[in-house]
Amino acid sequence: MAKIDKHLADFLYELGMMKKISHCGTKFAGVKHPDSLAEHTCRAAQLGFILANLEAADAGKVSAMCLLHDVAEIRIGDAHRIAKRYLKTEEAERRSFEEQTENLPAEVKTKMRNLWKEFDEQKTLESQIARDSDLLETMIQAKEYLDIGHKAAKRWLDNGSKFLKTKNAKILFKEISKRQFTDWWDLLNKV
Repeated sequence: MAKIDKHLADFLYELGMMKKISHCGTKFAGVKHPDSLAEHTCRAAQLGFILANLEAADAGKVSAMCLLHDVAEIRIGDAHRIAKRYLKTEEAERRSFEEQTENLPAEVKTKMRNLWKEFDEQKTLESQIARDSDLLETMIQAKEYLDIGHKAAKRWLDNGSKFLKTKNAKILFKEISKRQFTDWWDLLNKV
């Protein structure tokens, strides 16, 4: 039976920090109050569930990878692409995640670390869908920023699509690019 103790409770409080840490890259596009890591990972996990089903992959595994992929950023911050030119963030993220999960119950620690490693290695369909979900969520958020007037956010749409690997993520990106983020709402108001 798993040992539930203060370490697990502390980890859950640490996860709460994701609600307080902002995605920082979009500040370069003039966004003063960008989405939080928690908001990003929530929609990435939802997107991962959808894409995994479209790709006939393990949707639970993909969603879990999406929920875990940014946990290390609680400790090291959300490094944008320019910062990554100068910092060895991959090693820092790995070390951070290992420390964060070190005192968790063994069965939880092992599963979380395996999912994080699989996401990082990008060798399985599920890990590629999870990465696509992460990227596509960032592009959806950028499209929302673009639609409200942050013209520089278009860079995420222009550059991000090059990194998508799965067929359905590429198709979905094209559909997202054609729509305004309020289209769903406008359709409901016409009824």
